[in-house]
Amino acid sequence: MDHAAAGSPEAQSLPGCYRHPDRETGIRCTRCERPICTDCMVNASVGFHCPDCASGRTGGNGPAPAASRPRTLAGGTIAADPHLLTKVLIGINIAVFIAVHTLSETFLGDMVLIGQWPPAPYVPHEGVAEGEWYRLVTTMFTHEEIWHLGFNMLSLWFLGGPLEAALGRARYLTLYLASGLAGSALTYLLASPGQATLGASGAVFGLFGATAALVRRLNADMRPVVILLAINLVFTFTWSGIAWQAHIGGLVAGAAIGYAMLHAPRERRALVQYGTCALVLVAVVGLTLLRTAQLT
Repeated sequence: MDHAAAGSPEAQSLPGCYRHPDRETGIRCTRCERPICTDCMVNASVGFHCPDCASGRTGGNGPAPAASRPRTLAGGTIAADPHLLTKVLIGINIAVFIAVHTLSETFLGDMVLIGQWPPAPYVPHEGVAEGEWYRLVTTMFTHEEIWHLGFNMLSLWFLGGPLEAALGRARYLTLYLASGLAGSALTYLLASPGQATLGASGAVFGLFGATAALVRRLNADMRPVVILLAINLVFTFTWSGIAWQAHIGGLVAGAAIGYAMLHAPRERRALVQYGTCALVLVAVVGLTLLRTAQLT
């Protein structure tokens, strides 16, 4: 690896350790964000701490309180229960599943993603093309078969927990919803307008994509993730009745958002992270408008 020459802009851009100013470093304390050299950094559950934060000696003259809060890999605040949001999402999916089987028969029809219904030559009166954009969201929490719900919730639990801990709740929820919407939008664009689809698979595949970005960020072995993803993609394209469009749309969006959240440079972290999410949402709106124009 080439090293920057002394006196070059690249070399001058690295700050010095707060305890050893003559030692340049690219490592910062995950609590107070002060630069620390390899001799000063203390291993923590997430990242590294400076000696003051590790021993609880950070005083009133140190960084602002907001800067001293523990941070996740993506810059989010570390929560007491890093899996709480994943539990809430699973609870919502289970609650909707129960409602589907206990409420009126029309409830399921109102929740699924469908482009336009009834088909020609009848006059359509429901579907996303008829203004029911809410279906892009409700379909992400709707399941009819117990095996479908069980598979998606198991995947959500195993993939969502580590991601929620690494991203923080706000970024994790943004990832989940944006991935699900991307899957819904691609399904709306490519599937038959009269085909009803449902399930959290788009959001779950988004978690697959973000998990790959997390494993890369941690420099861990990518092979288990690649193998598991390959198996799921085989099922996606070989089993009948699976909306592959939702899987691919969610996977692409999740990988893009996950990479942006976990690899964004610290000085432009919020801009890169939420800018990427905004671009995904713009794509969702654009695809939805395009398909609506085609159908109407």
